Order: sequence, then structure tokens, then C-alpha cells
Amino acid sequence: MRKLIIASLLSAASALSFNRCQAQDLAKNPFITSMYTADPSAHVWADGRLYVYASHDIAPARGCDLMDQYHVFSTDDMVHWKDHGEILRASQASWGRPEGGFMWAPDCAYKNGTYYFYFPHPSDTKWNNSWKIGVATSKSPASGFKVQGYIKGLESMIDPAVFVDDDGQAYFYYGGGGTCKGGKLKDNMVEIDGEMKVMEGLQDFHEATFVHKRNGIYYLSYSDNHDEGGKHNQMRYATSKSPLGPWTYQGIFMDPTDSYTNHGSIVEYKGQWYSFYHNSALSHQDWERSICVDKLYYNADGTIQKVIPTGKQN
Repeated sequence: MRKLIIASLLSAASALSFNRCQAQDLAKNPFITSMYTADPSAHVWADGRLYVYASHDIAPARGCDLMDQYHVFSTDDMVHWKDHGEILRASQASWGRPEGGFMWAPDCAYKNGTYYFYFPHPSDTKWNNSWKIGVATSKSPASGFKVQGYIKGLESMIDPAVFVDDDGQAYFYYGGGGTCKGGKLKDNMVEIDGEMKVMEGLQDFHEATFVHKRNGIYYLSYSDNHDEGGKHNQMRYATSKSPLGPWTYQGIFMDPTDSYTNHGSIVEYKGQWYSFYHNSALSHQDWERSICVDKLYYNADGTIQKVIPTGKQN
């Protein structure tokens, strides 16, 4: 009997330890609580760390015009996160609107020893029709970025996303107002190679383009226009055998959070796929948001299982 009791206690202790390990797989959401952050773009670089490039909501909430001062966060275990500090602000874009602000969702890419940071920013006080996609470069993934200018010849749209394929060819995407466009980048990563074309096959596209690849299939995820009756943005996705489509719409992979907007990225790290997004759990304000992450799983046919956001919600 004594042996049975001891075995039972050891089994219970082992189960408790296992559950604690499972609970510590990810940091508690939101995983950044020192400041308000949004629009997380996650990438894994050659140093083995996962980096998140995020926009910054500045308190007190006043819509989205105060956004400025991009930060970078990184981890090697999905539990402990390092804030590498500010890497860029509006005043560093000499061509930008004199009032600053309006540094919306960014992205980052790596090619030939250089990190390229892409960010939307207006060039005029009349911000809505003067968006440019700025480019800053660095030899480090989280510091030393210098603005090189902006991509010439683009329409006034937002939310840049860059995907570098297995063969080294880089593709650029952006959008807004119901339109998503994509095209090739030249080797210099700052010029469009040819024409940008509309990404066909998307349903209810609004913004927040992000492209990733798995098992030879390209996935384009985005935020929709689900804002009727007080509802908030859902995250949808489409797939293709080509990085520029045409795309086959697949459905919704994340329901609305407690934030009016949503914007995220999908990345694999150490054999596990993750979905990054933002909510308003810390502030309960639509424009003081916080970045979050949850595990993402695929079905056998390659479709994405719906991600259930964790953490405190309204």
C-alpha cells in the first residue's frame, strides 16, 4: 500500500510538472506589457532567435495618428522576451509629413547580409492620400537602421509585406481600401521589378497582408471588413501555388478580438507554427493595443485550424 501511495504521489507530481511545462510553452498574453504595441510582424533569422517588429500606440489613445517609434522584440524560447528598443521614428524620414506620427504596420526582410525594414508613412499633412512605403536598412536585425528613402512608383496604400522565396526572389505586397497588390522586388530590395498586380481570389480584403509558405503552398493572410453592428476585424486567408496568385480563398482563421482592428503574422519556430496578432486587453481602448501570440495548427489537407486567442479579453 505504501508503495502504491508513493507511486501515486510521484505520478501526480510528474503530471503537475508536465502541465506546468505546457503552461510555460508561451509567455502570458499580451506578451509585451511595458508599452502599447500593435501589428506584429514575426521572423526567424539566422541567429536562431525569433524577432517581432511592431508598431507603437502612444498613450493617451487618440485614434491612430499618434503611432510612432517602432520597437523590436526577440525571444529564443517563446517565454522570455527582450525589448531591443526603438529602431525608427517618423522624424528620421526626411520625406515624411512634418507633423510626424502615422507610422503604421511594418515588416522586415533579410537578403545578402542586410536587413530591410519596410514601413508606411505619409509624405504630406494630408496623410490619407500621400502614403509612401519607406525602407530602412541595417546589418543588424534590431538596431542601426538608416532610412534609405521610399519605394518609387507605388500607389498611396499601406501595410507593406515582403516574402523572400526559397530561390531568393523577394516579393512585395501592400494594400488598403479593399485592394491588395503584389509584385517582384529587384535584387536591391528597394525597387519593384515590373508591374504590381491585384491579388485575385481574396474575399472581403481590408488590410494587413502577410505571406508565408508551407509544404510548397503559399498562404496570404489578411484582415477583413467585418465591422458592422459593432463587430471587429476577422483574420482570413487564401492559398496558392504561386507567390502572386491567383489565390483560392480558404476562410476565417481567427475571430475578432476585443480590439477594433487586427493585424498579424504567421511563422514557424523550432518546429511549431505560431499566429501573432494584437488585442486591447491591457487598455480596453481600440487604439492602445498589445501584441499576442498563440500556437497555430494545420489540418492534414493544409488548411489552417481556427486560432482561439488566449489571454484576457473584454
